[in-house]
Amino acid sequence: MQKTKLGISVGALCAAIYFTGLFGGYFVAVFLTGYVLLVENNQWLRRNAVKAIVLMIIFSMATTIVHLIPDVMDCMEHIILAMGIDFTEKFVTNLTIAITGVIEIIQKLLFIILGVKALNQGTIHVPTADRFVNKYVD
Repeated sequence: MQKTKLGISVGALCAAIYFTGLFGGYFVAVFLTGYVLLVENNQWLRRNAVKAIVLMIIFSMATTIVHLIPDVMDCMEHIILAMGIDFTEKFVTNLTIAITGVIEIIQKLLFIILGVKALNQGTIHVPTADRFVNKYVD
C-alpha cells in the first residue's frame, strides 16, 4: 500500500478529502487538495482530490440554480404586490426545497461511496467530473 509523505496511505488521504468535502465544507477539502497537488506525486490521488473539489462545485452550482427559481418568483411576487394585486406562489418554493433535498441526498451518498471506495484506491466513474479531471490534471 502506497504511503503519502504524511505517512498515511494514499487511499486514506483521498477518503479524508471526500469526507471533509462532505462534512467539513470547502476550506478543509481545498486545503487538503492543495497539499496533494503541491506535494504528492501519486497520480490517482491527485486526480481524485481534484475530482472531489469538482464534484463539490457541481453540486453547489446545481443547488444554486435550483434556488434561483424561488428567488425570481419572490421578486415577481413583490413586484405584483407593489401594484396592489394579491398574489402568492408557495408551490414553487416547496418544490425547490424538495429538489434541493434530493440533490443533497445524492451528493451525500456519492461522497460516502467515493470515500469508502477511496480507502482501497477505487473510484466511481462520474462522467462530468472525470472529463474535467482528464482534461486539466496531469
